[in-house]
Amino acid sequence: MASPPITELSDRARDIFRLVVEDYLGRGQPVGSKALSQQSGLNLSPASIRSVLSELEQLGLLAAPHTSAGRLPTESGLRLFVDGIMQVAEPTREERVAIEQQLSAPGPIEKALEKTSSILSDISGAAGMVMVPRREPRLAQMRLVPLDETRALAVLVGEDGHVENRVLEIADATSHSALQRAGNYISAQLSGRTLAEAAQTMRADIASGQSALDEISAGLVEAGIATWSEDPARRPVLIVRGQANLLDETALGDIERVRSLLEDLEDKQSVAELLDSARDAESTRIFIGAENRLFALSGSSVIASPYRDREGKVVGVLGVIGPTRLNYARVVPMVDFTAQSLGKRIGWQGKNDA
Repeated sequence: MASPPITELSDRARDIFRLVVEDYLGRGQPVGSKALSQQSGLNLSPASIRSVLSELEQLGLLAAPHTSAGRLPTESGLRLFVDGIMQVAEPTREERVAIEQQLSAPGPIEKALEKTSSILSDISGAAGMVMVPRREPRLAQMRLVPLDETRALAVLVGEDGHVENRVLEIADATSHSALQRAGNYISAQLSGRTLAEAAQTMRADIASGQSALDEISAGLVEAGIATWSEDPARRPVLIVRGQANLLDETALGDIERVRSLLEDLEDKQSVAELLDSARDAESTRIFIGAENRLFALSGSSVIASPYRDREGKVVGVLGVIGPTRLNYARVVPMVDFTAQSLGKRIGWQGKNDA
């Protein structure tokens, strides 16, 4: 059932509807007419409030789980509230500084992604999610360190700060100088290129006679690039933190819904696809309950925002997932600010690694 435009509600109905939704989002419990008359300052009798509540229920904005349990917003009601009534609470200066400080700590970009997921979980009281950037990494430098006569350690560093340590099989006759030449060639000649671009450049240089690499060193370069090229398929597509937050006191009365949600979160590829649908959004997107097929059974909400690299290109999406009674007014701007901060972190990392 489509919800009516907010302009079709009377001022009284709009005020009561707002109070019901805000109370429900704060406590997670149905709201009764007596409580509204005592706490809201509406100066209306419980009977008058009940009449308006009945009207809002007929419009599909509120529902009564039990005859005398009060009302709570439906998914249509929450959508109307989010789109037409909610006043967001922008992050305070202290909150902004705290988020930026946590994300500005030095280290690989993977650490920043994990930290971001934890931050989102903390600020929402739900589960935080960050989709790992899908872009192909660009090389910054490579070192080949001998381990023994047949093995070397390939240390590859990407412009995004990602570091890979892989053991590379080498021929018995490989000298330390050949290892050094191979590493120097990648750092000097191939830095700033993607893996595919680096391999193409190396082969073109060798074919044209412009490469100073001998056969052994050229083989090491190609083997080193191939070692790293396996990585994208092995990285997780999604980082999720804070699932334990979903098991709060209110969840105990609806344990089947929470169990369904936790099972859905195990399917990280499907969750990543849902987040991916927010890549083209200009700002934060909100999926409420059955609006997304994946979480329709668990009746959960997802707040998602794309984050961009230093060139302004969308490289991933982050967000939170929790019950539909999320504090949207607080969480939405916090998710948006965290996405901006992560984008700055990625840009800062790239400038310092270039």
